[in-house]
Amino acid sequence: MVALAGACAGADEKLRLPVADGPFKDTAESLAGYKCPDWFRDAKFGIWAHWGPQAVPMEGDWYARQLYETSNPKSKYHRDTYGHPSVVGYKDIIPLWKAEKWDPERLMALYKKAGARYFVSMATHHDNFFLWNSKLHRWNSVNMGPHRDVVGDWQKAALTQGMHFGVSEHLGASFTWFQSSHGADKDGPQAGVPYDGANPEYQDLYHFPAEPGDTGWYSNNPKWQQQWYDEIKELVDNYHPDLLYSDGGVVFGNEVGRSMIAHLYNSNAALHNGESQAVYNCKQSSGGRWVEDLERGIMPRIEPHPWQTDTSIGDWYYNRHWKYQPVSWVIGMLVDNVSKNGNLLLNVVLRPDGSLDPEAEQMLEQLATWTAVHGEAIYGSRPWLIYGESAIKVKGGSFNENFKYNAKEIRFTTHGATLYAIALGWPEDGKLLVRSLAKPAGADINHITQVSLLGYDGKLEWQQSADGLSVTLPDKKVSEFTAALRITGSNLQNAAVASPANPPVAADAHGMLTLAPDAAELEGGIQAETYGGQQSLGHWDDGHDTASWNVMFAAPGKYHVRSATAALNAGDFVLRIGDQSLTGHAPKTAAWSEFSAVDLGTLEIKSAGKTLIKVQAKDPTNWKAINLRAIILSPE
Repeated sequence: MVALAGACAGADEKLRLPVADGPFKDTAESLAGYKCPDWFRDAKFGIWAHWGPQAVPMEGDWYARQLYETSNPKSKYHRDTYGHPSVVGYKDIIPLWKAEKWDPERLMALYKKAGARYFVSMATHHDNFFLWNSKLHRWNSVNMGPHRDVVGDWQKAALTQGMHFGVSEHLGASFTWFQSSHGADKDGPQAGVPYDGANPEYQDLYHFPAEPGDTGWYSNNPKWQQQWYDEIKELVDNYHPDLLYSDGGVVFGNEVGRSMIAHLYNSNAALHNGESQAVYNCKQSSGGRWVEDLERGIMPRIEPHPWQTDTSIGDWYYNRHWKYQPVSWVIGMLVDNVSKNGNLLLNVVLRPDGSLDPEAEQMLEQLATWTAVHGEAIYGSRPWLIYGESAIKVKGGSFNENFKYNAKEIRFTTHGATLYAIALGWPEDGKLLVRSLAKPAGADINHITQVSLLGYDGKLEWQQSADGLSVTLPDKKVSEFTAALRITGSNLQNAAVASPANPPVAADAHGMLTLAPDAAELEGGIQAETYGGQQSLGHWDDGHDTASWNVMFAAPGKYHVRSATAALNAGDFVLRIGDQSLTGHAPKTAAWSEFSAVDLGTLEIKSAGKTLIKVQAKDPTNWKAINLRAIILSPE
């Protein structure tokens, strides 16, 4: 297949973007047919080796670029330690990376024991150095440094342990990221002397000079876009990874990046009877087309599509100045993510020689102990009706991760008919109160038959009241980091959704349920407003906003669902209740005050009692604002 390069290529320029035959094309519409594989949804926890020549100075992330930036302390360190970058630059760091103590088999065994179900190897960072046996690029780990196929050796070790294997590529940003290597000192004894990146002999490492104005994270130069495609295609074709991670949004934001996603999915499908089992990670909302990744951040709510946090126990590359995060932080991140339909990809920092610091080894041992007891609440689990009970209010997004979890923070997961309630700490008084599992007077919900504690064989004392499920824990702690309840019963519902101001919505005399704006619990900027004497939910211009109602169903049965919406641009929204969902199409109307009827279809309510109904954007990335008057559920 040959595709146009897009606006950046000019009218006469074309890119060669071959895509393996298969069900996916290089369009957003085609990629919308992707389904995240169960192996990723079940795995929950992966370990990443963010490792390469930039670890050598032990000064942390972005060393290859910042050694050329005179205002950065790493530049002074480099000059004092290695020499002036006009002579001794990043190219001279690469041979110092020997990886002489690297034992991928031993490390992978540690990672699996610690609970990782997949492993991701760095393939290339922004430094344009490849950790695979490339025929397209001489600056690679087989030709230089350790003289080993790092990606290949990691992959063999992962497969031996029965783990899924992925690779991360950060090459898309390399072309503009590395331009500082072409500069020179502005003052001092070597002012005006070009750095080694300006030497044409090394420009296959440092890249040629960028065009004026080409300064974005991703270059708009079609030559570089073609180079990226060819090189990452070589990586995918030679190693067939289960997962490919890109450090940014869809690379170059056009059909170049989409073609790579389609090629990954199709080439993987050819190995799995026509059904793709590959995962593509990037830092862009997906609408289900790939798995969205947040760098050092969390989601504020349960997401309809699987997602992932990538983070590190320290700096991204080995940094002698950083202290590692405690294992309690890792466990809190993992449990919080899993409760919201997410995974955790954790960078375990390697020293330049490929070994681990004692603190990192200890953290892995602690994780192994924890997952051996608590893994049943994590692996293969799915979210409950709500993610948890929390006093921590977060907006969500990247670079926001250091939350102080404690025993009052409870997160829920499910595995089949079993519900898990995980306190993110061991309560000092030895008692847990799960408010969501209350037994309100007159409500036919939350018939709990058994409560047990993971890691404890004895019998627990517990009781239910209108305040919640109260559990007395054993005197001896099972874990310093969590207390996880295993709960079984029938019609387990969230009894704590409605506030006193918003009681549960009940049916009228005809059995009809009306979900009105003033009864909704709202997240984000969405709010109730009045048009033409009637209320509606408006200011809904952010696809991540949601509206929820606590609804009391008097009996099981089928309900026909309809709504009324106004929109200046047609858009789709989704109504979710338990494991069911209905999609509504809000058509374009003449004004915000003119509403059109929307038929969503039929819901089947399997048991009486209180439950949560949530309305949200179908695709938050491409959301078109609407006004929503009400949701009407009519018994059939």
